[in-house]
Amino acid sequence: MARYINGRSDLLPILTEIFREYGFDGASLSVLSKQTGLGKGSLYHFFPGGKEEMASAVLADIDAWFALHIFAPLYQAPTTQAGVRQMLEAIERYFHSGQRMCLMGVFALGSDKEHFAVQVNRYFTAWVDALAAALARSPAHAKMAREAAQDAVGSIQGALILARGLGQPALFTEALRRLERRLLYGP
Repeated sequence: MARYINGRSDLLPILTEIFREYGFDGASLSVLSKQTGLGKGSLYHFFPGGKEEMASAVLADIDAWFALHIFAPLYQAPTTQAGVRQMLEAIERYFHSGQRMCLMGVFALGSDKEHFAVQVNRYFTAWVDALAAALARSPAHAKMAREAAQDAVGSIQGALILARGLGQPALFTEALRRLERRLLYGP
């Protein structure tokens, strides 16, 4: 089936899934061409910087989604509870209830991780900062908000790996429910 590609933004979801499946190293130009249905020349038309530009654009797109759907609600929610619940609901949707890997995590662990270290670092730092700000408004976490936020983001990432590794996506949802209880009602 031929795809109609109007611009870079049409390619980003496709490229995201390719990088998620193959990683940066495994997503050769041949793989990218085959999976997008575009010739290498067309890919370079949209991304003159090649595979590195494609990956950077994908990471920027993910970062923008998280800024809008995760970070902003954590900062703007009227209560810690509302912000945490919004974050967890969005996380569950984004990661398809544990069936989708975190591309930032894939890039952070890949052999070519230095190419994207700044973007990956900025993403995780922004997530921890936003969650820590929300938790700091809660008496249960006020003194240790940053540590609780780091533990929470680590728990989410670990739950993704565990659910995928065991082939049991429901483990991700269960982990999010336990995390919600810890974040809302204290350690």
